[in-house]
Amino acid sequence: MYDDMMFGLGAGMIVFYLVFIAFGVVIQWRVYEKAGKPGWGCLIPIYNVFLMLEIVGRPGWWIALLFIPGVNVVISIIITFDLAASFGEGVGFGFGLLFLSMIFWAILAFGDYQYQGARF
Repeated sequence: MYDDMMFGLGAGMIVFYLVFIAFGVVIQWRVYEKAGKPGWGCLIPIYNVFLMLEIVGRPGWWIALLFIPGVNVVISIIITFDLAASFGEGVGFGFGLLFLSMIFWAILAFGDYQYQGARF
């Protein structure tokens, strides 16, 4: 009986995880499309980062900076705030994207936000 309960709990957690991941993909896909980029690009590793750098107006060589420990954290924060600015939002929305990522990405994806263009 205990084994059946644990199997059910484990299976339920896997289903929840897969739904969570699928929702994240849908969100990112919509944000990319709002910015005029191919939505499927969010599924391709490294290419998705390149597309994000294009969305926020940063040079493509910044991908190399994301492979340097410590520097990658700073660059990721800059990209996050640049993403908020690219959709016409301020620092508060940037902090939302930074600390409550899934919620604020969903707001960005499904809200009335329009891509304003890259800041840089």
